[in-house]
Amino acid sequence: MIVRNIGIVRSCISRFEIQYSHSLQQCTRSSFSTTTIDDSPVEMEYLQFNPASATKPEKSAPMVVLHGLLGSKQNNRTVCKRFAKDLNTTVYALDMRNHGDSPHRRVHDYPHLAKDVIFFLEKHLKDQPAVVLGHSMGAKTAMAVALTRPDLVSAMIAVDNAPVSAALGKDIVSYVDALHIVETKKLKSVRDAFKALEKYEKNADIRNFLLTNAIRTEDGSVAFRVPLVTLARSLSHIAEFPYDPHKLRYEGPSLFVRGTRSHYVPDESIPLIGQFFPRFILKDIDSGHWVISEKTNEFVRVVEEFLIKDD
Repeated sequence: MIVRNIGIVRSCISRFEIQYSHSLQQCTRSSFSTTTIDDSPVEMEYLQFNPASATKPEKSAPMVVLHGLLGSKQNNRTVCKRFAKDLNTTVYALDMRNHGDSPHRRVHDYPHLAKDVIFFLEKHLKDQPAVVLGHSMGAKTAMAVALTRPDLVSAMIAVDNAPVSAALGKDIVSYVDALHIVETKKLKSVRDAFKALEKYEKNADIRNFLLTNAIRTEDGSVAFRVPLVTLARSLSHIAEFPYDPHKLRYEGPSLFVRGTRSHYVPDESIPLIGQFFPRFILKDIDSGHWVISEKTNEFVRVVEEFLIKDD
């Protein structure tokens, strides 16, 4: 198992706990709940994309799509629409806890993230197994769901992450830090926030992605809908994968989609993937970590070929 130094995560957490002063309870949108210690599953907000035809047969089980850190259900609308149309199945894009419009909780780790998804599957799909697809943090959550409740999962698709405990990329850690710094500036426009983020991320597309979390406070300044302190404290948990392949395995079909210019699925992790997911297939796409947005058409093709072939 690959374990890298995660000291940078600890230092980031300490800075947040000392400096963070703005409360998300001041946000004007009432749909954002206060971060609490409640251990019950989160009732996640979601988008539903219905099959293109009610008369044609489905080419896949229903699909649940899980975003990564600082993402939301909105990020995957394009591919969800494609899957619903091409596979003629229902697709759900979820807002995971502490993201998007879903409630906030102080605990943010894979056992609890998986518990939320399991609650959703049991409530909305009843006894029908689903394809669970996730990117990055969502990928590890999809793995955790498949390992702990294989009866609810017809196939598992992990996008650019592996079942290993490994440090998050420095860029990911810096994004949480950058959003906090921008928030404390109390900027009056998203355009100003976009310019301020350039110091931390030169790629305009990624800055636009980060700013999908922007909201307005009562005084009109730019803040962010995600609970930054909670996520900063949880970065070490997001980097972990707290499961043992000698105790848990998922015997169903599994697809791992790897960005070849990303470091999240190194070759050294492949044997461990096989221990957890013995029926896995690995597909490489020439992209960085943001596989879905960088190579949308190729990603959709790889996923659909996997699901149709397996069916």
